[in-house]
Amino acid sequence: MTSKELVLATLEFRNESGRAPRDLWTLPWAELHEKAALDDIRARYVWDLTGPPVVFREPSPVERGCDWMPGEYVDAWGCRFLNINRGVIGQVKEPQVTDDDWSDADRVTVPENWLSFDRDAVARFTAGCDQFVTCGACPRPFEQLQFIRGTANLYMDLLLQPAGFRAFLDKMQDFYCRLLTAWAETDVDALNFMDDWGSQRALLIDPKLWREVFKPLYRDYVEIAHSHGKKIFMHSDGYILDIIPDLVELGVDAVNSQIFCMGPENLAPFRGKITFWGEIDRQHLLPHGTRADIRRAVRSVYDALWCNGGCIAQCEFGPGANPENVDEVFAAWNDLTE
Repeated sequence: MTSKELVLATLEFRNESGRAPRDLWTLPWAELHEKAALDDIRARYVWDLTGPPVVFREPSPVERGCDWMPGEYVDAWGCRFLNINRGVIGQVKEPQVTDDDWSDADRVTVPENWLSFDRDAVARFTAGCDQFVTCGACPRPFEQLQFIRGTANLYMDLLLQPAGFRAFLDKMQDFYCRLLTAWAETDVDALNFMDDWGSQRALLIDPKLWREVFKPLYRDYVEIAHSHGKKIFMHSDGYILDIIPDLVELGVDAVNSQIFCMGPENLAPFRGKITFWGEIDRQHLLPHGTRADIRRAVRSVYDALWCNGGCIAQCEFGPGANPENVDEVFAAWNDLTE
């Protein structure tokens, strides 16, 4: 099978004889601090997922700086980040929206220029590619709202839901849906969205509130993807066990989550219902584990979640990760599924 065929078979639980697809995530930190090891890992494996070039024909009116270099970075929505360490994105120190009724929300720039992405460049890329191609856009409403408003303020807004907040959320959702629709009309294989929903042990908000406010947004994204014949992938850090049934219900095809915050055994009831797009514990195992620890971890994921597919061999090469352990993740998956 080509990489594209392998990923599709895995997502549809009909990968009876192929290996687990591979996907390595790298943060700029790895490029800066472990480049030789990273290059070696990249050279020794076939990688099955990729993304197209994203070139905007119209520039952002507000974005400036670099999101992983020290200094100030302003994102495409106008949020100002203070970056301290090379290779790691910083934090927003001053929210754009400070009025509790959101009457100053006109300060926020909706990045309409993202709709000007070069579709011809995407078409050229997908035409010559036998990898599985995910789109070059990734809505993140919960996280972007935190950048715009500040986390504590946003939590109050979610409880009180002032009219100005709801109006801005509708405006944001309209933009994200138009953006995903534009990407769905290209030849990419999947759409993406993300929001980091978990702390180490629990969801960051009450699951009932999540279902009221955010689940309908994600339903729109899934419907856009599936109505255009695309798969849809989601990323979320932390403990999100409470909403995995909702993601299954919505029809999310693959979720990238911190499996070891929740325990592979606790995710086993969802085996064969959603694909687990990695990952292996990057808080403890990748930086500090032995190779034997890595193999046991991969085996635990395989035993709990593999079902003629349903798993993508993925981990993140980020700050502190031991390159030997990153390599061992993919070697262990090879031994189990190749």
